[in-house]
Amino acid sequence: MPRQTLRSLAGRERTPRANRQLGLLLAFVAGAVNAGGFLAIQRYTSHMTGIVSGVADDLATGQVALALAGVGLVTTFLAGAVTTTLLVNWARQRQMHSEYALSLGLEALLLLAFGLMGTSLASHTTLLVPATVTLLCFIMGLQNALVTKISHAVVRTTHMTGVITDLGIALGRLLFWARRAAPEGAEDRQADHERLRLHAALLGCFAGGGLIGALAFQWLSYAATLPIAALLALLAIVPIADDLQGV
Repeated sequence: MPRQTLRSLAGRERTPRANRQLGLLLAFVAGAVNAGGFLAIQRYTSHMTGIVSGVADDLATGQVALALAGVGLVTTFLAGAVTTTLLVNWARQRQMHSEYALSLGLEALLLLAFGLMGTSLASHTTLLVPATVTLLCFIMGLQNALVTKISHAVVRTTHMTGVITDLGIALGRLLFWARRAAPEGAEDRQADHERLRLHAALLGCFAGGGLIGALAFQWLSYAATLPIAALLALLAIVPIADDLQGV
């Protein structure tokens, strides 16, 4: 990618177009990590709804150890989100170009570690679950908080429940406007078309990433995350380099 394109995707200065493009790339990443990660560790790590429900089920059936493990995963995801917030605010105070790129760079490093040391990590336990599971939960919390901050909570990339809900709302509104020919609704219809395209694209990128991630894991095992880590590093490198060079 050209240097200026990379700077616009992950740099401090944001545009709606850059937010959409970065959101789509990160939805692809989340889909790949989530689906490929499931084949690696038999757990989905990008959304907390199922894990929180599992904690409740485990407590109800007296499986306290499993419930504690679920609490640990939620805590790890939360820690990832907290880390992104600290990095963004720290860089923002210093007016750094890498305000958002720092989290992308950290995510790249952690995925690199997962790809290179996944087999070893799987044999270690932390928070009562394999270290691989907690690592992916942290990564997904890190990424979800980043996109939330960049888009002001308009875009989510690590789970599709909200995206599909918003897609349904946009479709419903368009069906409503299709029955009304009033010219004053033109602006609303245009906004709904834009939301529909965005959420459909996010869903498609997440699903496509999931398919590619699952296939890649079947072929490459843990090393399947290495190209994803390289992509994230590529996105982060220009803003970070700008800060190092004092641009």
